[in-house]
This record gives sequence, structure tokens and C-alpha cells, in this order.
Amino acid sequence: MDEQSCPRCKTTSYRNKSLKLLVNVCGHKLCQTCVDVLFTRPSAACPLCNTPLRRSDFRVQQYEDASVEREVDIRKKIVKIFNKREEDFKTLLEYNDYLEEVETIIFNLANKTDVDETKKKIELYKRENEKIIRKNNSKISQEEAMLKASLESEKLNFEENRKRLLAEERDVEKQKRKEKESLINDLIYANAPAEEVIARHLHVKRQQEQDEQERKSFFFSEKNKYKNVIHANQAIIEAPLYEYKAVHMDWKGPTPPADAQIQNDGYLKHIRSANPAEKAGGYSESLACKRALQEAFDCLLI
Repeated sequence: MDEQSCPRCKTTSYRNKSLKLLVNVCGHKLCQTCVDVLFTRPSAACPLCNTPLRRSDFRVQQYEDASVEREVDIRKKIVKIFNKREEDFKTLLEYNDYLEEVETIIFNLANKTDVDETKKKIELYKRENEKIIRKNNSKISQEEAMLKASLESEKLNFEENRKRLLAEERDVEKQKRKEKESLINDLIYANAPAEEVIARHLHVKRQQEQDEQERKSFFFSEKNKYKNVIHANQAIIEAPLYEYKAVHMDWKGPTPPADAQIQNDGYLKHIRSANPAEKAGGYSESLACKRALQEAFDCLLI
């Protein structure tokens, strides 16, 4: 793997193990020190390509390839403008054409192809779709906020469950320690044989385990009753039983031969036999032959 280096001060990751490279929209990387020196003001020009840059737009480099970093930045900006969704189009074909156009714009900007014409197209689109862009960005922000809240809730629940499990483990260990101390004290101070003391402790422990099992059984039975009540209150929809009907194929041409006819009439004479691996995947030479015949006969009489 090539070592990381700053193109301005020539510092490398070999000489400086704590080297942190930052990138901006132009795709050129600079180390943290050079960024702090060059961008004493909020904005300045890139020392390599003179592109006007903002200090706040610099971020830590995630990919070794600078072109990938550049495309990621461009994509983030473009999708904030071209943010229409499938429901904004009448057909799926129109939506797919729209997505293809977006990818073409990103490709042109990332590879510096027809940049001026592409930027004009972007500005024209922004003027013509200003309301839709603003509405969809607001919707996206709300969805991101809901997702963030959901993730925070899951994280909180996970932490609470973890703490509860740790507390339960501590309680179990504490209970075991108390039982062990109680058994030792009884063996030392009780005026009874050791076998009797141990039997009495085992009986108490079994009784506690039985009580715990009954408590859990009661809990799950009540939970199942609640589920049954919910299912009982749900409306039952009656409908006729499903009846299978074979698919009728109108070939618009001669009917292809059946499987048995393909096997017996010499259709497979010049077709390579399927190997065991292909047969295991469901492939057979008769299947390929029949498909080829279907494609050859289809629509001959239109």
C-alpha cells in the first residue's frame, strides 16, 4: 500500500505517524497543518488547482483514491438538488431515466467532462424545481431525524437491557454467595449431622427454583392469553379456496415440442450434456433445448 503524503509540505505517514489528511470538493488532499496555515480565513484557494474552497468543507480522507473522495463529495451535493422520488413520476421508466440523468451529471463533474454545460443544466433544474427540491429536502430531514431518534432509542434500550442483565448476574452471584455462607454456618453451628444440613439446603434451593419456574410459567401464560384475546377480536375474512389453473401460452407460432418428445426424437443429439454441478443447480440439456425452440418458434405467425 502506498504511504500517505501531503502534496504541499511533502510530509509522509512514514515520518509522521499521526498524519491526518483532509480533502475538499476539488479532490486534492492536504494535511491538517497545511489546512490550518492556508485557511486562516474562512475561505481560500486550493494550492494545487486554485479552486475556491471553504475551511468548513474539509473532512478527513476516507479513501486512498482521491478521485473516489471527489465523487463522494459531488454525489452528496447533487442528490440534495436532484432529490425527486419514484412517487414524483408517472411511470417507473420516467423515474429510471431521471436516475440515469443524475448519474450522467455526477460522472461529468467527477471526470471534468462538459463541466460548463453540466453546471448550466444543474442551475436550470434548480430554478425550475425549486419548490420540489425544498419540499423533498424537508421530507428527507424529517426521515433522517426519525431514523436518528429510532437509533438512539434502540441504543438506549440496549444499554438498559445490558445494565439489567449485569444487575441480574450480580444478584445471582450474591445469592450464591449467601447460600454458600449459610450452608457453611449451618455446618459449623447446627446441632445436626452434615448430611441432614446439606439435604435441608438442597430442599430449600429446589423449592426456590420451583417457585421461580411457576412464576415464569404464569407470566408466559398470561402473555399468551393476551395474544389470544387480540387474535379473537380480529375479524375473520372468508374467501373461496385457491384453485390452481395452468398458464395458457399463446405462442403466435408452432407449439414447441413437449419434454418427452425432446428426449425421444433426437433433439438433444448435438447438445452438450449437463455436468453434475449444473444438474444440481436445476439445469438440464432438455431445458436449454426447449427454451431455444420456444424462442425460435415464437411469433412466427403474427
